[in-house]
Amino acid sequence: MYRLNPQQNIKSTLCILLLGVLFVACKDDKFNQNELMRYNGKIPDESATNLDLNLSEAGKLSFEIHTPLLNKYGGDNPYMDCPEGIEIISYDNDGTPEARLTADYAINEERNMRMEARRNVVITNLKQGDTLKTKKIIWDKRNKRIYSNVRVIQIRADGTVNIGDGFDADERFAKYTVRNPRGQVVADKL
Repeated sequence: MYRLNPQQNIKSTLCILLLGVLFVACKDDKFNQNELMRYNGKIPDESATNLDLNLSEAGKLSFEIHTPLLNKYGGDNPYMDCPEGIEIISYDNDGTPEARLTADYAINEERNMRMEARRNVVITNLKQGDTLKTKKIIWDKRNKRIYSNVRVIQIRADGTVNIGDGFDADERFAKYTVRNPRGQVVADKL
């Protein structure tokens, strides 16, 4: 039978305690990998947290995308989603911010070349100061347009409020039209 001398016994015990402290100290209760990775019963192929992406065309910044969590799923219909929200800023050819979109959820379908943003969607034209609020928008990347078929609230820079049955816009939200606008004018402007 092999016996450790007292000095080896102390060293072994200290190593085991040190490893135990290391594992306990490195555990972060806020980061539960199973909860982070599993959404709607699916586990993504890839995930990224606190993601900032810059997309460019011909060497010029076109879009900035910020999201706390991005999940990528493979298979027959690959897609990415942002279950904790998204912010997208578009830029004009001079590098000036044109529009800002925020939403509580977004999904990007790679095959269909479309992104859908849902829940508390707010789009602001940063140059004109107009804002649209709605529950859902679709960004058709193939045709370079953004649209919605659900109720929208338009708040113009001058304070005028319109309600419409949807809207159509170019993908940078530089030009847009509200469908069937019904509105009111701010009283102090009369």
